[in-house]
Amino acid sequence: MSVPLKTKLENKSAKLGVIGLGYVGLPLAVEKAKAGYNVIGFDVQQIKVDMVNKGENYIGDVVSEDLQEIVEAGFLTATSDFSRIAELDCVSICVPTPLDRYQQPDISYVKTTADTIAKYMHKDMLIVLESTTYPGTTEELLKPLLERTGLKCGTDFFLAFSPERVDPGNRVYKTKNTPKVVGGVTRACTDLAATLYENILEAEVFRASSPAVAEMEKILENTYRNINIGLINELAILCDRMGIDIWDVIEAAKTKPYGFQAFYPGPGLGGHCIPLDPYYLSWKAREYGFHTSMIEASMMINDRMPEYCVERASRMLNSVRKPMNGSRVLVLGVAYKQDIDDYRESPAIKVIRHLEERSAEVVFYDPFVLEYKHEGQIRRSAEALTKELIESADLVIVTTGHTVVDYAFVQRHAKLIFDTKNAMKDICDRSNIEVL
Repeated sequence: MSVPLKTKLENKSAKLGVIGLGYVGLPLAVEKAKAGYNVIGFDVQQIKVDMVNKGENYIGDVVSEDLQEIVEAGFLTATSDFSRIAELDCVSICVPTPLDRYQQPDISYVKTTADTIAKYMHKDMLIVLESTTYPGTTEELLKPLLERTGLKCGTDFFLAFSPERVDPGNRVYKTKNTPKVVGGVTRACTDLAATLYENILEAEVFRASSPAVAEMEKILENTYRNINIGLINELAILCDRMGIDIWDVIEAAKTKPYGFQAFYPGPGLGGHCIPLDPYYLSWKAREYGFHTSMIEASMMINDRMPEYCVERASRMLNSVRKPMNGSRVLVLGVAYKQDIDDYRESPAIKVIRHLEERSAEVVFYDPFVLEYKHEGQIRRSAEALTKELIESADLVIVTTGHTVVDYAFVQRHAKLIFDTKNAMKDICDRSNIEVL
């Protein structure tokens, strides 16, 4: 007599799989293995598979010693052989969901993964989609694809959506202690998915009423941030025209103990979620004849910030009788946020592109990103932030506020500095610094 899936989850005899070993998948696979489950990680990139099997870490939020320990103990293995899905009791889908060239959701990775799972799935299997996507993906796309096997969702297999909540570089909240939301196609689906995460995490597992609710709440989380960042970016542009320091305005507003949450301006939005999620929602909304006007307005403001920052940079150079054409510009930071090596959708890369479109000579330095690939071209960071490098630049633009950079050293040797992140707020001599 076969053991029920819920019992396997509770006694941790269930074999778990994670498809996609990136910023979301690898930390999740590690936590599942640390909790005592036998875990298989799947990825199409053989280099990632080989590194995991050697216990070699490539994700900043994963503790290298933890990875090495669970690999050596046999709790985690990686493979590019997707036929091994047949061995699993549960599988989590953590594949990319980018935008295409028309700024519409590209769910081809999710669809391909679902097709692959369908080849090897069996009765009493739990499948959880974690990739951020538009509301309806789980029930409108995954469920029909998986039911083509003849198995019925909620009876023969179980399907749920549980949005990832990864914040790279966050020193407090990691996969282990961040509350989890799960929404299953049926009550049994929700119960099994919740049971899985309750046995892995040290945080609350919230049971949403449906996959669509769980999908929409993820979009809400990041659209909320997108709109508020758009608001503060627009106010930053206005404050510049009015001669008011937006950073002082925010500090004053923060003194209110209720009804206000501080958001900060910058050169644009980066990462996989905040810049992309509103596009998923606005795309899906059009199916219902609805235009997300407030959301789309914030998206336009945030999307324009890299170009606006270059316009400000050009104005600074003009003030010392230097044209942008032919000027040497040092960009400090290409990661999308401080103290991480993730440059997905980084606004700094867009700033560099706009600078070069205006014929500036651009060099960048990032202690976390030694090189990046954009539109097929590999760009490499300067090896060190030297006096000679800084002095060679007509303008320094701070696009990522890495805390390991010696900004006092930069200020002493720079001709002009445009600080888009207020990273140099503690520098006393601000005669050559302009802040966004």
